[in-house]
This record gives sequence, structure tokens and C-alpha cells, in this order.
Amino acid sequence: MTETAKPVRWGVLSTARIAREKVIPGIQRSKTGTVAAIASRSQDSADAAARALGIPVAHGSYEALLADPSIDAIYNPLPNHLHVPMTIAAVKAGKHVLCEKPIALTAAEARQLLDLPKDKLVAEGFMVRWHPQWLKAREIVRSGELGELKAVQAFFSYFNDDPGNIRNQADIGGGALMDIGCYPMVAGRFFFDAEPLRVVSLIDRDPAFGTDRLASGLMDFGDGRRLEFTVSTQLAPFQRLQLVGTKRRLEITIPFNAPQGEGVSLKLDSGAKLGDAAAEVLEIAPSDQYAELADAFGRAVLGEVPAPYAAEDAVRNMEILDALFRSERDGGWANVSPL
Repeated sequence: MTETAKPVRWGVLSTARIAREKVIPGIQRSKTGTVAAIASRSQDSADAAARALGIPVAHGSYEALLADPSIDAIYNPLPNHLHVPMTIAAVKAGKHVLCEKPIALTAAEARQLLDLPKDKLVAEGFMVRWHPQWLKAREIVRSGELGELKAVQAFFSYFNDDPGNIRNQADIGGGALMDIGCYPMVAGRFFFDAEPLRVVSLIDRDPAFGTDRLASGLMDFGDGRRLEFTVSTQLAPFQRLQLVGTKRRLEITIPFNAPQGEGVSLKLDSGAKLGDAAAEVLEIAPSDQYAELADAFGRAVLGEVPAPYAAEDAVRNMEILDALFRSERDGGWANVSPL
């Protein structure tokens, strides 16, 4: 399918770094979509991004993009506090919306999305669920090769102490749990094929920013299944995901930021020898998880497949995040709201 023949015409709401460096190139490499327009709060910024990325139309306001009749779907990478209001505006303008995570500041805010017209798809942009390494890992779990999956362990960190960065601004949804804690949380749901019943968290907040700079959580999925995770915005960059069953362990070495267009690997380990000496390395072919996400969303928009994740799934994610913050406030276990 040629670029001009791709059926889903995307508009990108802002020139955010993740859009410029990850998502726009992914959409441009996808089979179903093309980036037809980009918007910024200034025409100059929109023009510069459009030139750099080969996008034909640049709008000098978000409202102009939403009013563009040629656009089918919007990608919303705005700061967290603008996710719900601009997603609502986009749907009311007749667009489907793929929104960056987390989709809201609270579950109550996210529930507003459930009242939108059902003919427009709204989904949260968890690209990891479409990477072949996650799909292969879940296939291995479901096959029983690990035995019974009982423990999922995740670590995800980076270092950013810039006070001007939106990730360090508490009032607009900054902090480790909102920015990256949602990834381990989604991993637990994805690999257990289940929902957590209760959670407990331990959080250290930056004294100047007020954001959670180091957060750990324990999530109880019932039947002896648990997810343990630690995330941080002020530690050395590192990420890893372990799926531990009664027979074997599976390790995803770059679980969240898999390099676009490059191969990755899994480690399947019986534990017969210590130090990974018995581990079998499973090579995963080069892939672009953002292109895969764009195609999954595009096929659902086109009616070719049902949408596996929509607004209801995003609300569920927010309910879990709410429970983690409630645990911090109350100092103990917090039940997750029932579906």
C-alpha cells in the first residue's frame, strides 16, 4: 500500500518529543496510516515539525487540526492534564483518538470518556502490548511452558531532575507512577490475563517537586499471583521484566523501550544452573512497536477487527493507579474498584 493510499489519515496534536521521535515515524512506517497533519500552539512550531517530518499540513492551533475534515484519527501526546479535555474535543469533532498514557489524572476524570459516542474509538497508547516480544512472551505463558505463572517482577527507571520538565510537575500529572508505573501495571494485567484485586504502595516524594520520584508496588491478582514493581524518575536508567512460573522463568530484557526497527531477545530459564547459565535465548525479529500500535488501532478504526482495548480498558488502568495513590495516603492495602 503506498503512502497516499493508506486509508487512515492521522493528525498529531502537538509537537511533543515522543510524537516527533517515536509515534510519527511509527505511523509513517505502518501499513494502514499516514500522518496528514500536525498542530502546535504556534504556526512556526507546527511548520518546523512538518518540514522535518515530511508532514503535508501544519496547523497553528489545536482547534484548527480538530476542525480539519480530512483527518480520521488524532494522536494526543499532550501533557497528562490535557488528555481527557482534548480527547473529548476530538471525538466531538468526529475523530477517533489514540491518547498517550496515562489517559487521565484520575479514574473519575477518565470515566467521562465512557459517555462519548461509541462510533469513535478512544484508546490508550500502550505500544508494548503490540510488540512481538510481548506477544511471544504471553504465548509462552499461555502454553504452560513456565508452569503456573505466579510472580511478575518489573523495574523501570530513568534520571530526570529538571524542574521545568512536565514529568516533575505534580499538578499536571507528573511523577513516576503516572509516567512509567503504568507499564508494569499493564504487564501484570497482560500476562496474568486477570485484574488485580488489591494493591499496596511505598512512595518517596521529591521535596521540591512533590512528585513521586521512587515508587514500589505490590499487586494481588488472587490465586497466589502477584506483581512486584519499582519505578523511579531519579535513578540510573534501567528496565527489566521477569515472568516466573512454577517450572521456568522468562525474562524480557528491554520490555518497555524496545528500539524501533531492531531485534530483541527473551531469556527462557529452567534455573538448572545459576547466573543464567541454563537460559535459552529466544531471538525476536526486528519490529517497530509504534507501527504495530498504529496498525492495530487503524484496523479497528476501519472495522476490520474489533478493538481489543478501548476507553473501558483505560479507565481500568486509572482505577489501579488511583488505588496505588490511595494506598500511599492511607498507609495500607487498597482495594481496586470492581469492574
